[in-house]
Amino acid sequence: MSESRALTVDDTAQQALFHALTRGGLAPVNGPTLVWRGVPGRGLEIGRDWQWLQSFKPHADALIAQGRSVLEVEPEAGSQAQVLLLAPRQRDEARAAMARALDWLAPGGRLLVAATNNEGARSVMTDLQALCRLDGELSKHKCRVAWAVPDEARVDAGLRAAWAGMDEVRKGPAGYFTRPGLFAWDRVDAASSLLLSQLPAVLAGRMADLGAGYGLLAAHLLRHCPGLKSLDLYEAEARALPAAQLNLRQAATETGREVPIRLLWSDVSQGLDGRYEVVVSNPPFHLGRADVPALGQAFIQAAAEALVPSGQLYLVANRHLPYEDLLRRRFDEVRTLVDAQGFKVIRATALRTR
Repeated sequence: MSESRALTVDDTAQQALFHALTRGGLAPVNGPTLVWRGVPGRGLEIGRDWQWLQSFKPHADALIAQGRSVLEVEPEAGSQAQVLLLAPRQRDEARAAMARALDWLAPGGRLLVAATNNEGARSVMTDLQALCRLDGELSKHKCRVAWAVPDEARVDAGLRAAWAGMDEVRKGPAGYFTRPGLFAWDRVDAASSLLLSQLPAVLAGRMADLGAGYGLLAAHLLRHCPGLKSLDLYEAEARALPAAQLNLRQAATETGREVPIRLLWSDVSQGLDGRYEVVVSNPPFHLGRADVPALGQAFIQAAAEALVPSGQLYLVANRHLPYEDLLRRRFDEVRTLVDAQGFKVIRATALRTR
């Protein structure tokens, strides 16, 4: 399966950033350059020796396929002559990213930050200006880019300290460990809640949660399904995995249960590493702001390939998403268990053999 690799990635903010480097009158830097949250796309030859840091597995894999050097761990403090940051949309996460980028810069190093207008560019630029006095700014491709050489005298030390931990894992209002920037990070989303209401306690065997996020569904299975034998969490966003680990540890402590658990940084569309009696999922259907039903369809295909013949798939989706035709091609029994609040929970069983 290769659906995620074929999806179009919005690289407009990255193109605006490249424009600033090539047309913004900025002098070349001598030393390492890190591109943080950069995406696969056009014009990557601009920095053949740059290193990239990307926590979203499909993007990281695609960058490697384009010949980029993708780091597996964060760089050392003070190691970078230049950091290019594509700012996250969530404001606390973006503030933490800017503060952390300052830590990675060597003395005299340069920071460039880019964001699209429809994902909070104005707020990003306001925050960056408050954190460190800017040297320049431009608009291009409905994006904004700003840059600075943030020496100690130009950085607001109080803001830097306050913002550095804004995206750390913490316990959220619903009692789960989470962090800013994850899907539904500060709540139990309505779709997942509806799916939880339909998962019977009699489910048993090897189980997988596809697109596990901070582990909400997986923790429920651990708490409420005594027949659970093992549990694998597949998640494309590496930032979610530490929170998921804490939530599963909390569930295991509360129940006194010990079962094999794996947390996998994974692009589900490329297949699963196991065979399962039960798969549960609240699959993504957005890439940026666009509806992309192919994402959910890739999750269905991956589940069908990994389920044993008697296995069961429990899936929640927005009511309008066209998953039923694919489900009926892969399963003989497809039933909508509930349709409410704009969502549908579907159970698919009796896997068809090809």
